[in-house]
Amino acid sequence: MSTVDSTAQTGSLVIAVDGTSGSGKSSTSRGVADRLGLRYLDTGAMFRAMTWWLLREGIDVRDTAAVAAAAGRPTIESGTDPLGPTITVDGTDVSVEIRADEVNAAVSPVSAVPEVRARLLDLQREAIGGGGIVVEGRDIGSVVWPQAEVKVYLSADPDARAQRRTAEQGGTDVASTQQSLLERDRIDSGRATAPLTMAEGAVHVDSTHLTLAEVIDRIVALAEARPA
Repeated sequence: MSTVDSTAQTGSLVIAVDGTSGSGKSSTSRGVADRLGLRYLDTGAMFRAMTWWLLREGIDVRDTAAVAAAAGRPTIESGTDPLGPTITVDGTDVSVEIRADEVNAAVSPVSAVPEVRARLLDLQREAIGGGGIVVEGRDIGSVVWPQAEVKVYLSADPDARAQRRTAEQGGTDVASTQQSLLERDRIDSGRATAPLTMAEGAVHVDSTHLTLAEVIDRIVALAEARPA
């Protein structure tokens, strides 16, 4: 069962932010939520938490049947304060552990398992609840919450994404990072269940040549311009 924080709920507004890895979804979504007094949900962290747990349990993440059979076991809870989001598995904070290289390498095959997506979809919709939240992921506007009042598809060119992700991770091998991101795109876009796609009615924002503040401004403007 997921945890829904009571911090700063504003009406029933739901902002869905989808897009590619390294396009700035997390920083943007947290910034928008903070500006508008909304909660924040990182659905990618939920898939990473599931992946971390599977690896810890010694389950082969490429064995679809084994992953499907185990998907209902861990208790995954998401905190929704944009200034301090949390993710726990069975009561343990795994915010740092889910960013490890071994999780990065395993999260795509885990995310493609329908039983995993169904389990986490329930938790995501529970967290969204009555709204007042910015939700980031890859299928928020298309699958998780297609009725979202504001839908954004955030992208950036591969080099910009690789530069940002390498800097975030404190690395230096931009070429390797770019290859990893493009492979993630290929898997996420090609999976049969809830593929990465721009949802109907979404506004495409290319962040390649924009600052974080400029991207946040654009999405806040979309939210403020929505019909009453």
